[in-house]
Formats: sequence, C-alpha cells, structure tokens
Amino acid sequence: MSRREALREAAHWAMREDEAVLAEAPPSAAADIQRVLDDPALTAALSEIAASSRLSDEEVRRMRARGKRAAGAGIVTMLGLAVGLGTWQTSLPQTPAAVNQHFETGRGEYRVVALADGTKVELNGATSLDVTFDGGLRTVAMKRGEARFDVAHEPNRPFVVRAGDSTTRVLGTAFSVDIASQAVKLAVYRGRVRFGGEAGSARDVVVPAGWRSSFAHGAATHPTRFDGVPQDWRRSWIDTDNMVLGDLVEELNRRAGPAVAAPPPHLAELPLSGRFKLNDAEGLLGAIGEIYGFRVAREEDGLRLVTAQP
Repeated sequence: MSRREALREAAHWAMREDEAVLAEAPPSAAADIQRVLDDPALTAALSEIAASSRLSDEEVRRMRARGKRAAGAGIVTMLGLAVGLGTWQTSLPQTPAAVNQHFETGRGEYRVVALADGTKVELNGATSLDVTFDGGLRTVAMKRGEARFDVAHEPNRPFVVRAGDSTTRVLGTAFSVDIASQAVKLAVYRGRVRFGGEAGSARDVVVPAGWRSSFAHGAATHPTRFDGVPQDWRRSWIDTDNMVLGDLVEELNRRAGPAVAAPPPHLAELPLSGRFKLNDAEGLLGAIGEIYGFRVAREEDGLRLVTAQP
C-alpha cells in the first residue's frame, strides 16, 4: 500500500463515528493522522476559513510551512481538504450585504431611484422614505408622501413597506402607497399585495392588480376596483372614489406652484370622487368650490379656501 493510500485509509478511520469500527485496531498511519488533527496549524486554517470563507495561496503556503513538524504528507492532504472546504463554501449563495439608504424629495420634485436589489421606486413630491435591506428582509419605512414601487422578485426575501401603522408585504409586484391625512392608501398595478397592520392579522386584505384599499383605525378596507391604465399622479392626474378635500389639498401641495393652506375642518371633510387634473391648483379648487360653496383666496404665502358668504 502506498503512503497516500495509507493516509487516506487512516483518515477515513479517524472520521468514522461507528463505535464498532473505532474499536478495531487502528490502521498503521492512524498516529500520523491524529498528529495532523491535533496540530495548531490545522486549527488556525479552519478558523480562518470560518472567518473569511477562503484562503489565499500565500496563506496556504504559510500554513503548510508551519505544519512541517506534523506528518509531512498528511498535513498537505488535510490542508488541501481545508482549502477545498473554503472553496465549496464560497460557491454557496452568499448572504446579500446589508443596505441602508434614505431618499427624499421636495415640493414639485419627481424622482426615480433604483434600489440595490433592482427594485424601481418613483417618488412624488414632498416624500421621504428609508430603505433597509438585510439577509432576510427588504424594508421601506415611508415617513410622508407617495411612492410607486416596482419590486424585484426575490422568493426568499420579502419586500415590506411600512407607512403609518400600515404594512404592505410583497415578493415581486408593482403598487403605490400614499400617506394621506386620514388614511394610508394602496393601489396595486401588478401582482398581489398583502395589506394591513404592522404585525399582520386576520384583518389584513389581499389586494390584486387593478384593485385598491386604504388603512385607517387599525384595519384595511375591502378592496375596490380602479382603472390603473390611464395616467396617474406621475402625469399630473388623480383618480379617486374615497378622497376628502383635505387629502386633495395635500396631494396638490406635493406639486410645484402656490402652496394651499390646510382647509378648515368643515371643508377638509368634504367627500370627492372623480378624476382630477393636478397641474392647476387654483382652477381645480375653484371649480370644486362652486359646487360646495367656498372660494379660493390668493394670499402672499399661497392659496386659502374661504367659505363663501351667504
């Protein structure tokens, strides 16, 4: 039997966990293998593999030199195994690096950003959000505003958007989230979205493409259909069946042009439904005021809604 074969036989014997086999007389090269396994050089090699997943050629040569006091051919064999393990480890899927990003827009600013996973985010004006990616989760924390997400599909790493007290959970889809004054609004353009509370519950709703929902007072509303094909806020339009005047004013204030003061409570709660062009705040609010009995007053700092005198 050659020296290499003897070492291989002894290595197999040393690594077996069957007590009946270990009770037999050890092979002739077992002592050499045991010296290799007990050698500090091998321990150092395996520790460095665990820390960095791979050894450089120089590190291998250095450890081989340190291990010459052990069985010469044996240490070379075992280090070869250690390097092989390191190479095998690097071939496994690696955990994505952690990512932390902040994005923000001012009034009238429209911005498109690409996240580290390939997700595309379109930010409306006056929007702020933070992005955190780690090995198991992709999270966006929206502080204010409105954004549309086209999410890259990753089955093993869900994409979560937290806005107010609401949570939107997806794997790969397209949807928009709007933090309005009274509710967080969701519209889905592709795929399906789970929408509900921060921790998730039986009160969550699944919203498919072409449907929308809103979250307020701890619950999501039953989804309703909408036409997602026409132009939306990205093209200065808004289509709504569940908006109040206060929310419309907030939407207008995300855009360029004169700022609109928050309307008084009795006007802020007026319900609105329809499709509105957003590029002329004064003209739009004036038309609505003719129906509801208020007028638009120009002031130095912008526009103000005033109840018409009888």
